[in-house]
Amino acid sequence: MTALDKVARWRSQAIRREGVILALILFPVLALAGVLLWRLVGLWPALALAGAVMASATVWLWRIAARHDRHWLIRQLDSRVSELDDSSDLLWQPESALNALQGLQKQRVASRIGQLPVLDLRRPWPKTGLAALWLFSLLLLAVIAFWPTAKFLPGTPLNRLPDSAASEAGPVKLLASQLKITAPAYTGVPVAVGTALQAKFPEGSRLQWQLRFQPQPTSAVLVFFDGRRIALNNQDGIWSAARVMTESDVYRIEIDALPLPPGKWQRLDAIKDQAPIVRVLEPDRSLSLVSTGQTHWTLQFEAEDDYGLGAAEIEIQLAQGSGENIEFTSAIRTLNGQGGKTRQRFSARLNLAEQGMQAGDDLIVQFRIKDRRQPTANETRSSSFILRWPLEDTVEATGVEGLLKKVMPAYFRSQRQIIIDTEKLLTQRSKLDAETFAIRSDTIGVDQRLLRLRYGQFLGEESEGGRQAPEPKKEDGAVEEQHHAEDGHDHSDEPAKPKTAAAKNQAVIEEYGHIHDIPEAATLLDPETKKLLRAALNEMWQAELHLRTAEPKKALPYEYRALDFIKKVQQSSRIYLAKTGNQQPPIDETRRMTGDLTGYVASKDGLAAATADDAPLLAFWQVLSNAEGGAPDFAALRQWLLKHPARVPDALGLKVALAELQSRPECLSCRESVLRQLWPVLPQVPAVPQSRSQPQSDDGYRKALQQERER
Repeated sequence: MTALDKVARWRSQAIRREGVILALILFPVLALAGVLLWRLVGLWPALALAGAVMASATVWLWRIAARHDRHWLIRQLDSRVSELDDSSDLLWQPESALNALQGLQKQRVASRIGQLPVLDLRRPWPKTGLAALWLFSLLLLAVIAFWPTAKFLPGTPLNRLPDSAASEAGPVKLLASQLKITAPAYTGVPVAVGTALQAKFPEGSRLQWQLRFQPQPTSAVLVFFDGRRIALNNQDGIWSAARVMTESDVYRIEIDALPLPPGKWQRLDAIKDQAPIVRVLEPDRSLSLVSTGQTHWTLQFEAEDDYGLGAAEIEIQLAQGSGENIEFTSAIRTLNGQGGKTRQRFSARLNLAEQGMQAGDDLIVQFRIKDRRQPTANETRSSSFILRWPLEDTVEATGVEGLLKKVMPAYFRSQRQIIIDTEKLLTQRSKLDAETFAIRSDTIGVDQRLLRLRYGQFLGEESEGGRQAPEPKKEDGAVEEQHHAEDGHDHSDEPAKPKTAAAKNQAVIEEYGHIHDIPEAATLLDPETKKLLRAALNEMWQAELHLRTAEPKKALPYEYRALDFIKKVQQSSRIYLAKTGNQQPPIDETRRMTGDLTGYVASKDGLAAATADDAPLLAFWQVLSNAEGGAPDFAALRQWLLKHPARVPDALGLKVALAELQSRPECLSCRESVLRQLWPVLPQVPAVPQSRSQPQSDDGYRKALQQERER
């Protein structure tokens, strides 16, 4: 006998023990309920109850067997047998999926299980509970059996009673109910059957009601909150109806055009199918630089979904060129994941040469994954990840030697680098002591200061004097940026030594000259661009303040806003360049003074009165909060609620409260419940300064001065 056969036998013994315990619990309860129903109603209802209980017991036993699955068995083995080294799950793994070490461990686990004589995984007998249940049931059975009652007549089926008998029997009552929920096939959720009229289910599920009344009504209808009515069909005394629910709603049962007492509204909560969750494992940053000798780029991410994952893709874009002459080449690659149905890991290895990547290019990737939702799948996209191959600085060998640089792209990369460094410092805060954390935050603040000074030169600002901070050392794995070598001047006392003649001349200009002293620099930027750049500098000031005071978390929002302003500066310059070639179509001189309106389109953008979207909500609140305000408009509020279901924290609860208030207008507790649920939804009223009714008198101040002088 193999180890798996032995473990399967232990599992079967545990399932049989659960079945016996269930039978010992259900038998006295079934006997008690059956005898009681037989004495009060008749034999056939008692037999029907017995059949229903047996069917429910079968379903429950199947669910017990489903709970005792492989995962349960692994937990039991690992917790009860310490010699298995928490490795019992290897027994169910195929040999092809295991490495050498895992295969050796699997053999060791199988050998140790084979040496075990017997492992009892069965549940202990609940002796005390079973004894008390049987004793109580036998006592009640004796009382019911010998209790004197009137002579029973043969029971007549309810659906065969004449109308007169039904009317004389009193109000209609709900004897039994069954709600069957069939979830969409893609979810894999089994069919659920319950007796409650309220339920929670996956969106798109098919709900089937089966109700039994006494006496039999003439008609039965399910009435939903939006006014939709579904008639129940009567077949052999069982009233049934079905509906596919794509969203949450409330309903109630109406019998013969009247609500079934007590007229309570029932909740149906549809659980939304969530979009997949994507976690990128590699690369660990949004911007990476090509290292020396790198030929491949490894990508890896993990995805998780509530019901199951679908197709996964990776979108690859190659950006080539510079300035306005940038060309993009796109490609999509399908990925195969490893793992279970709801959680998988995907990986890809891009060959830089096959992608056509060269120095100066950017390779941009984005992960996309869908779930199995029908008919439209949810899709999640990750953020973009960039692999940059920077160009090395080159020196011209002809006539005049000069250093070729890309100034503006380096500026943009520098602000992103500050954000990356700040976020990395925040993630490492728990591992650093206070002094080290403050020093690293101050170092990032120095970088922010240098960047702010360089941008200030474009607005004609004077640089701050004094010795500049040394070049901070980059942490391992951080994106290396050479923004300290960018063109600019900081009035440093120790300028870097130039390497070439042209660089020496440039150093002299940077040390003794200023770009803002040149008249052409004052009109280099248009007013709108200057305004955006000024806003970016203000944000950099605030970010530098918090970084230098060891508060990087407070500095992060200012850093992001500064980056947004810088992007707008770049975009505004591109918009201006795009307008240079704009030409209006020529005017047709032959149509002048002729009154020919062929091809003319009249303007339809006339002024229209603005409508307040929350007007029904405010009107309903004002009427309801005023005791003498009259009857509120329930229909208008229902329409507003259907348009804005996400505005209300508990939309179904509000629907139920509205329905109860409309049916019982005099109920003060219902009114308070509606007001309490509407209060968080009301729009905030802007504060209006109140003027003083009359100026404050200064007589007291004058009297105090007079008394002081008299002293």
